[in-house]
Amino acid sequence: MMIRIFAFDDSLERLNSLKALISLSDNLEYVGDAENCENVLSKMEAFYPDVVLMDINMPIVDGLEGLKQIKSKFPQIKVLIQTAFDDSDKIFQSISNGASGYILKSDHPTRILQAIEEVYEGGAAMNPAIAKRVLDYFSPKKNLEILTSKEQEVLKSLAEGNSYKMVADQLGVSYSTINSHTKHIYEKLHISSLGEAIAWYYKNL
Repeated sequence: MMIRIFAFDDSLERLNSLKALISLSDNLEYVGDAENCENVLSKMEAFYPDVVLMDINMPIVDGLEGLKQIKSKFPQIKVLIQTAFDDSDKIFQSISNGASGYILKSDHPTRILQAIEEVYEGGAAMNPAIAKRVLDYFSPKKNLEILTSKEQEVLKSLAEGNSYKMVADQLGVSYSTINSHTKHIYEKLHISSLGEAIAWYYKNL
């Protein structure tokens, strides 16, 4: 199955680079792009992508607002934030608003393609340097006791950027078991997205 990609970026050069990169992959299809999020909902209705590559800093309507609108109307669409700025506040905002991952524009092209596939499969792609910034952003709190030890293991692994399949392999259990644990985590934390779960994990570590 082809993974449909839509990109938002105010740099035409960047959009052309992403289009060229994605066209090299057999299982990815570049369906469209835009230079800001002014008409984000109509774009989603017209192209209905599986994964959105979202720049944060754009004129008129920026990526953070675009992310909010997408997740409010199309929660199933995965949004992968990409930016040249490792700004802790914007990282937290994007994850808290339902982003499935966060990469830097300077990341290697192979890593960008890998991140797209990871978020499509239910993982949370995150540049290691950004993961550390997010971790440092929060004051340590000890609220993990609400989860069982196994649920804590699953959430920790997901927060490290592993996909459901990778977590299953890591813990020696089935994919469906990880899905079940994740569902229980969502219920206990009263949340509805992996991004929210990861934000909660770092906040309560």
